[in-house]
Amino acid sequence: MTKSYRIHPAWFVAAVAFVALVGAAGFRATPSVMIRPLHDEFGWSLGTISAAVSVNLLLYGLTAPFAAALMERFGIRRVVMAALVLVSAGSGLTVFMRASWQLVLFWGVLVGLGTGSMALGFVAVIAGRWFVKQRGLVTGVLTAGGAAGNLIFLPVLASLTSGHGWRVAALTVSAAALLVVPLVWWFLKDHPAHLGIGAYGGSFEEPKPIAPHGAARIALRALRDAAKTRAFWLLAGGFAICGATTNGLVGTHFIPAAHDHGMPETTAASLLALVGLFDIAGTIASGWLTDRVDSRILLGGYYFLRGMSLLVLPSLFAASAHPSMVLFILFYGLDWVATVPPTVTLCREYFGASGPVVFGWVFASHQFGAAIAATGAGLVRDQLGAYTVAWYVAGGLAVFASILSLMLFAGGKLKPIAPGIGLAVPAKA
Repeated sequence: MTKSYRIHPAWFVAAVAFVALVGAAGFRATPSVMIRPLHDEFGWSLGTISAAVSVNLLLYGLTAPFAAALMERFGIRRVVMAALVLVSAGSGLTVFMRASWQLVLFWGVLVGLGTGSMALGFVAVIAGRWFVKQRGLVTGVLTAGGAAGNLIFLPVLASLTSGHGWRVAALTVSAAALLVVPLVWWFLKDHPAHLGIGAYGGSFEEPKPIAPHGAARIALRALRDAAKTRAFWLLAGGFAICGATTNGLVGTHFIPAAHDHGMPETTAASLLALVGLFDIAGTIASGWLTDRVDSRILLGGYYFLRGMSLLVLPSLFAASAHPSMVLFILFYGLDWVATVPPTVTLCREYFGASGPVVFGWVFASHQFGAAIAATGAGLVRDQLGAYTVAWYVAGGLAVFASILSLMLFAGGKLKPIAPGIGLAVPAKA
């Protein structure tokens, strides 16, 4: 017999997950406001600093499928708490660094592993385990937590860095991560059945037995089986370009690129934070649309519009935030991670019960693309003295991602290929 609650506990779990995601996004995005201060203090090239950011981005993605598997084995709460401690340690230790390899270790490895454990694979686990009804909308809202993190943290950290130095900003991130730990301990529950209820909009189900093998084997098995399908490579390819054109390029290099044109870093950081503001609305709307419109159509439209906006961006940079740039920020912000809800939905549609772990691998491709773009754009700036080529290449790639998404229609209907795994492949006509 299930218990009755006036407000379904799934909403409280989603609220705490949102707070953790806000923090993770803000912690991960912090290096973008530190690139110039680190360059000025230590003399490290933008390419060297960008390499550390790339390690962060890459681990942020590669950690996701293993974190999703660890959540299945050890529980959501334990994994998220451990992740927050890693973020706090990595950020706090940067104040002692003297060499660039230490930046790679502290901000690249430790913070990358920590924030990766609270990445979009975490969103897929929460939405899939706690919601049946409104799953697309909840996915959109939780994904918007990343945008909210940028909105909250970037202006504050830019101001702290400008007024008190980058070390104060790093210590602020360290303290903020620790403050979230008690909240997670008290309110982030692992499974609806532990409270005697079913998922929101679903029936009561006992938790599945813990797999006898480790999280790594679960994650690698899901990758092995998913890699046999055409849909996986189309989704991963499109999402790799998604990462390159968001976190990797704009998220990392927008502030220094704007500074190249005479714009103060605090102004540029505020514009980047506005991307987060509009992204909240765009991602929630995308979640709502995902419950109603074919996800392949949504992805195709999102990527095409993003490509068009990036092709225009080089002509908009100036010393001040003129109306055309603000219009770009609004348009681009609405599209920033609107791709996530339909991608999560397609992973569940194609890969069934393994959807959250498979999405972790798709998200890993997102961060692989982001890492390449972060380093590549830094090298372009070092060699050519401007970011222009990077913006044009990104725009073209986004249009190509639109084509990849629409190619998913060629697969036809789906049928399961492994009853215990839940994977699916196109059925023959």
